[in-house]
Amino acid sequence: MRETTSVTDGAKLYLRLSEFPSQPTTRIVAFILPVIRHVRNGLLVVAVGAAACGSPAPTARSGATTPVYSKETGRLEKIESDRDGDGKIDTRAYMDGVRLKSIEIDRNADGKPDRWEYYVPVAPGTTAANSPDGRNVIDHADEASGSDGHVTRREFYTNGLIARVEEDTDADGRIDKWEYYTAGVLARVDLDLTGRGTPDRRLVYGASGNLDHVEADPEGDGTFTRLDAGGGRATSSGSGSSSARKGGG
Repeated sequence: MRETTSVTDGAKLYLRLSEFPSQPTTRIVAFILPVIRHVRNGLLVVAVGAAACGSPAPTARSGATTPVYSKETGRLEKIESDRDGDGKIDTRAYMDGVRLKSIEIDRNADGKPDRWEYYVPVAPGTTAANSPDGRNVIDHADEASGSDGHVTRREFYTNGLIARVEEDTDADGRIDKWEYYTAGVLARVDLDLTGRGTPDRRLVYGASGNLDHVEADPEGDGTFTRLDAGGGRATSSGSGSSSARKGGG
């Protein structure tokens, strides 16, 4: 029975790495079944199964998922998959035995990765949300929206839950959108709509994740004022100075 675990806002990863051996054995040849879907805010699904020794190893075919072992150490070092069944590898999980280190994904089938997810070990004696196997948890992720491979979106996680995002929405090399999350739920989005390098609009969300109200900082001093339904000023939020600045990392 597969466990379903939400890993990121843009990709959900289903892994049962405990069934996947860190080294080939004379008894079991394990393989990961195809990644069946990955879209932005969609699903990345990986199921793990095992085949008895003597069964043919996975071949390069449409939809195939193949483990790659180190020729020097015999340890599992990579898992390659053709998620869309076009005969080309578009998803690579980099491993250290059974430890997941990172995943790179080609979402637009141009032959180049455009999303990178990085994982770290779960601290001993602790648990982390959205850990695919209880031992590794996502730490951060990068995305490239253009054809040049330049990273335009960075996601940061705390104990497996998304905490904040920085994004360059117009691909000019400078951050103009900042997202903040509370316990994995979107709480606030700051926007630089004027190109001044600091946010001038703020979208504030309720506990359910629905938009509650909009604030503005027209003076650029870090003090946001709540806007009424017509776009005019209502009351000062007294939110204080914002640390988000264009180009900040």
